[in-house]
Amino acid sequence: MRISGAIVGITLIIVPIWQTSAQPVFNITFSQEAHSEPITGRAYVMISRDDEREPRLRIGTRGVPFFGKDIEAVNPGEAAVIDNEVMGYPVKSLQELPPGEYYVQGFVNIYTQFERSDGHTLWMHDDQWEGQHFNRSPGNLYSDVQKISIGQSMSGPITLECKNVIPPIQMPPDTEWVKRIKFESKILTEFWGQPVYLGATILLPKGYDEHPDTYYPVNYSQGHFSLRNPNGFMPGNAFGKYWTSDETPRMISVTFQHPCPYYDDSYAVNSPNTGPYGDAIMLELIPAVEEQFRIIREPYARILSGGSTGGWE
Repeated sequence: MRISGAIVGITLIIVPIWQTSAQPVFNITFSQEAHSEPITGRAYVMISRDDEREPRLRIGTRGVPFFGKDIEAVNPGEAAVIDNEVMGYPVKSLQELPPGEYYVQGFVNIYTQFERSDGHTLWMHDDQWEGQHFNRSPGNLYSDVQKISIGQSMSGPITLECKNVIPPIQMPPDTEWVKRIKFESKILTEFWGQPVYLGATILLPKGYDEHPDTYYPVNYSQGHFSLRNPNGFMPGNAFGKYWTSDETPRMISVTFQHPCPYYDDSYAVNSPNTGPYGDAIMLELIPAVEEQFRIIREPYARILSGGSTGGWE
C-alpha cells in the first residue's frame, strides 16, 4: 500500500500515569470539642510514606510533603478543602505524588488578631513558648493519622477531623545550677495589643549559693529560641564537668527567649515590623535578670556572644 501526497505525523506524549489517575481531595475540619469558636489561620494536610512518626512531626526543609491554605472565620464542622490547586512543599501539588500507600494527617494552625499600637491589624500565629514551631504549638489542632492509597479512583473527599489539641509546653524545672524566668513585657504588650512574654535561662557558677556576697561577670548568649540549658550544660557531660570544676573561672551564663509573631527570635532590635524588642530587652529583660541574680552591673563585666541570629544581634 502506498501513501502519497501527504506526510502523516504522529506525536506521542508520555504522561506519568499518576497524573491521569484520580487524585485525593481533603476536607480539613475541626470539632466543636477541640475548638468552639471560628478559626482564622491556616489548614494543612501532611503526608508520609510510613507511620514511624506522625506526619506533622516530620515536616521541614528536608521533611515529608505538606500542603496548606489560609482559612478565615471557619466554624467547627466546616471544611477547608485541599486539592490539586493548593500549593505544597517539597512538591508543588498533590498530583505530583506518585501512586502508592500514604499516611495522612490534618492540621490547623490558629492565628491571633493583633491590633497594634501603630494602627496595623494583623492575623498571625501567637507563639506559645514553643519557638514558632506551629506543628507543635499549644492550642493548635491535629487529626488522627489515616492510611490512604493514591492512584486509585476515589469515591469522594477524604475528611480529616482535627479533634486533638496540642497541650501546653511544660517548662523544665529549676535545678541547683539552672534557673528560668518568664514575664509579660509591658513594652511589647502595648505595641502588639496582646500579651507578649520575655524569658531567660540562667546557668549559675559553682559556689553561687555558698558565697551570697559574691557578684559575678555574665555572658549573655543570643541565638534561636531554646529552653535548653546554656552551653548544653548537663551534670556529668563534658561541659558540665568543665563548668563545675575548681579550675573554671566563676561567671554566670544567660540565654534569652524573645520569640515574636513573625519568628522564633526578634533579632533583639527596634524595628517598624517587629516593634520595640530592643527596648524591651535592654529596659526589661536584662534588668530583670540582674535584679534577681548577683551580676556585676558594669559594662566591663558583661560579655555578649551568639551564633546564627545571635551572631547578627
